[in-house]
Amino acid sequence: MHPLRERRFLVLLALGFSAGVPLPLVAGQVLRQWFTESGLSLTDIGLTALIGLAYSLKFLWSPALDAVAPPLTARMGRRRGWLLLIQPLLILAILATGFSNPTAAPLTTAALAAFVAFLSASQDIVVDAHRIEILEEKEQGYGLACYIWGYRLALLASGGGTLWLVGALGWGGAYAYAAALMLVGVAATLASREGPARPAPVLSWAGRLGASVVQPFADFMQRPYWLAILLFIVLFKLGEALAGIMTTPFYRSLGFSREDVAAVGTVFGLFATLGGALAGGWVVARLGTARALVITGLGQMLSNLMYVALAYAGHDLPMLWLQVGIENFTDGLADAAFVTYLSGLTSRAFTATQYALLSSLAAVPLRTLGAFSGSLAESLGWPGFFLMTTAAALPAMAIMLFLLWRLPPAEPARIVEPLV
Repeated sequence: MHPLRERRFLVLLALGFSAGVPLPLVAGQVLRQWFTESGLSLTDIGLTALIGLAYSLKFLWSPALDAVAPPLTARMGRRRGWLLLIQPLLILAILATGFSNPTAAPLTTAALAAFVAFLSASQDIVVDAHRIEILEEKEQGYGLACYIWGYRLALLASGGGTLWLVGALGWGGAYAYAAALMLVGVAATLASREGPARPAPVLSWAGRLGASVVQPFADFMQRPYWLAILLFIVLFKLGEALAGIMTTPFYRSLGFSREDVAAVGTVFGLFATLGGALAGGWVVARLGTARALVITGLGQMLSNLMYVALAYAGHDLPMLWLQVGIENFTDGLADAAFVTYLSGLTSRAFTATQYALLSSLAAVPLRTLGAFSGSLAESLGWPGFFLMTTAAALPAMAIMLFLLWRLPPAEPARIVEPLV
């Protein structure tokens, strides 16, 4: 392979790493572990789900990042210029978050985390555009794979790595380590080259928003049973969203240490998810999208009962490994079938934009309804709460069976980008 091509793929690996670093710190397990150890209530911890809303709503300001030249860094090019503005701000915002005090001022920590999430979502927008522009059409698949692997590696380094370092460095020092990881993205941006901008008509911000949101959504509404499809997309991950927000305080309440959560919940959990996703691809290929969606969806729903088993087992480390392994593996299985189904719903005229909108809708329960998970856990207790999250998947399963009966998916479906 030509050295320049190799460098572009390495750049995308590093930019994927940079994109993945902030997520666990402000919208994942690290922040919730910190809040749990700081003595915040389950209700308050549940509300941290709202911090990640920026990741689902980033399409609202993505046209502005396309239309407006980056201040101060414009001479670096539009994409690299925005990245060299956003990435240093991300480093500073992560540092500020780490040196805040959620025990004394939880709202300040939450506000800083929300700012990190906004900057992180903005970085995602620019990196996606940069990835598309620096590669030829035939290189996009390999480039996307490099980006995703970088992203997954960052979840390990930023998620498990930060939790492991808290004991030695404290929360401020651990977040400083995570902020330093962002230097990988800065180096990648400096090493990259600005790609040729794709020819596009000159549109206002409203025009761009219409082209990227309104038109694809209006096209989607032309299909039969579109409302049922949207309800299924929104509800499919509802049980997982409610349960996922509460896993960290749940593990803490059973006496598992921060290191247990890092090793089992973060590192092993991620590998179990990746293994499930690979197995899910095989299941879809063997059984077809419809049957795979039914089987994996049922497995995803029933896996929440492992939380109930763990609640009764108490501080039982082998049971924790079993619960994390089953829950994450079945999630990966279901994701593979769900993404395949989602990809098959897109119109050829709006493939990328419709997929982005549908995948954003799929994350809405995690960012909104998930905020109520803490108050539900407080009122129901752990076994009752996780039984409720299991039952929360039933409406989506019923809608799914109706849709598969009336609108069986075409085979083979197109697989686009996995949900991360």
